[in-house]
Amino acid sequence: MSADRTDAAAAVRICDGCRSELAPTFLACPRCGRLVHAERLKALAADADAAERAGDSARALAVWRQALALLPAGSGQHTRITEKVQALSARVGPASPFVAGVGVGGGAAAAVAVPGAAASPPRTGWRKWAAGAGAFGVVLMKFKWLLLFLLTKAKVLLLGLTQAKTFLSMGVMIGVYTTFYGWQFAVGLVVSIYIHEMGHVVWLRRFGIPATAPMFIPGVGAFVRLKAHPATAGEDARIGLAGPVWGAGAALIALVLGFATGHRVLFGVAYFGAVINVFNLLPVWQLDGGRAFVALSRRQRAIVAGVVWAAGLVTGNPICFLVAVAATFRAASAGGAPAEGDRNILLTYAGLVAGLAAIMIAAGKI
Repeated sequence: MSADRTDAAAAVRICDGCRSELAPTFLACPRCGRLVHAERLKALAADADAAERAGDSARALAVWRQALALLPAGSGQHTRITEKVQALSARVGPASPFVAGVGVGGGAAAAVAVPGAAASPPRTGWRKWAAGAGAFGVVLMKFKWLLLFLLTKAKVLLLGLTQAKTFLSMGVMIGVYTTFYGWQFAVGLVVSIYIHEMGHVVWLRRFGIPATAPMFIPGVGAFVRLKAHPATAGEDARIGLAGPVWGAGAALIALVLGFATGHRVLFGVAYFGAVINVFNLLPVWQLDGGRAFVALSRRQRAIVAGVVWAAGLVTGNPICFLVAVAATFRAASAGGAPAEGDRNILLTYAGLVAGLAAIMIAAGKI
């Protein structure tokens, strides 16, 4: 028998109920209705029930998601387990990404300007001293948070670098950007984008959703491919905003290190890292802001639009105005907006805009 015929024979399944031949993609027998993966589903259900009894909601959520993939869509079992997934999702992730610890995947902006090219003239004398003192106060206020972030998330950040595709694509992107902006800025910017993407990965893992490691594309950004769909709009919104939250953390760290060391390139990384994350808040398509807006009511969308307009007027950054225009349009059109929006998503979105605007102001004035 040839290898092709052997593979074809192996691909054919036999229904345990009526002994009919089943195609490899079938999840249930079309003749008798028996589930193809019945035994596996029983084992998964027992595992999920045990996790719930032990109080491990995250583990139970991940296992039930595995079961969903083995059930025909529209079946009674699929509906019941979907309800379980939604309930567990609300239990695992009721807070905003800020609370949990500061693509899919939102990509970075396609082009990056040379850092410092349009910077304001350097300040001298007491104004420069005052700016430095203010930044030092921010450092003191945020130091505990930064230390906690590094200690608790360092292992997760290193996880993505163990994947060959992530590591190699990062290297290619750094090489391309180095030719335009120098290696220091290239490394800093790509690392900040990587941290943004790992924010998505952490929340995907929190909800038990399998996904690929980040993949980088020069001139476009990076993305994470999901292998299952979020169960609710709130779940999708939290996963989406986790990237900008972590990206804002990376920009803040670059800003703090810039004040601590005096290296101007770090201010460039902080500024453009903030700009990239604001761009990702654009409430369109599959960008992070688009995923977040699905969970916001029409009134909440209007509030977000007002905050972004204010950020644009304060910073003068055109990306802020672009996001503001899109947010205003989404607020004006009631299509798809829930009657009761998610307050945590509103606070996270607005807080991100305000925080990223502050980073742009602090870094752009140096």
